[in-house]
Parts: sequence; C-alpha cells; structure tokens
Amino acid sequence: MEIVLKSSKEQVNQVEELKAEWKRLWKNHLDDKNRAEGIASEEFSCLFVEKGTVIFATRNFKLLTLKEILEEHGIVDLHRFISPSPSVGGWGKFIRTSIPHSKPNLGGYRRVQYFEEEKRPQQLRKGGRGWLHV
Repeated sequence: MEIVLKSSKEQVNQVEELKAEWKRLWKNHLDDKNRAEGIASEEFSCLFVEKGTVIFATRNFKLLTLKEILEEHGIVDLHRFISPSPSVGGWGKFIRTSIPHSKPNLGGYRRVQYFEEEKRPQQLRKGGRGWLHV
C-alpha cells in the first residue's frame, strides 16, 4: 500500500466524506432479529463494506471501527478527527490526567461555593415515642 501525504484541507474533506458515509451506513442498515445481527443494506466501497456484510452481531464478531477505516485511507493525526474510545476514558479523563491545571485553587473554590449546609436533625415528635393514636 502506498502512503500519499495530503494537505490538511484534503484530509479534512476526506474525513468529512467518510464520516457522512459512516453515518449513512449505520442509519440505513438492516436488522435481522432472528440472528441478532445488523447487515449493510447497500455497498459502501469507501468504507470497505459490501452489501450483505454483517456490521454487528452478538457472538464471535469483530466490530467495524471508523479509526481502522481512516487508517486504511492513510489519514494522519487521527486524534484530530476521532475522540478516544470510552473504554480508554474519553476526552474528560484525558484532560483530568494529562493537562496540568493552571489554577489549582479554582476547584476548591467551586466545591466550597456549591456545598450544601449540613442539616440539623429536627426535634423528635412526642419525645421520640412516635405518633399517638387515640
């Protein structure tokens, strides 16, 4: 396979086209309820998916990922176009663990600002004997 370096605008356009096809694939797939699997309803040559290909199933199956498809097309800097998978932790975890906070006291201030006051227990009715039924 030959890797051709493309300009960033060309890459962005190609990724947008692939994402549009990806959305169309998942929107227009057929559900086979007997076999519990999803089937491609038409051919998506740019996604390397033929008509009738199983795109998701319950057992013994390797799920299609947009990241792998973009790698096959030779897209560089995939992290610019695709967020990390939730199993890795996503953007929120990445920000908390990798980016140092410039104002460490900001978090403490916000916690104090929105902290609810402790509620004192109310006075017991009837001296703690419960309700008296007459």
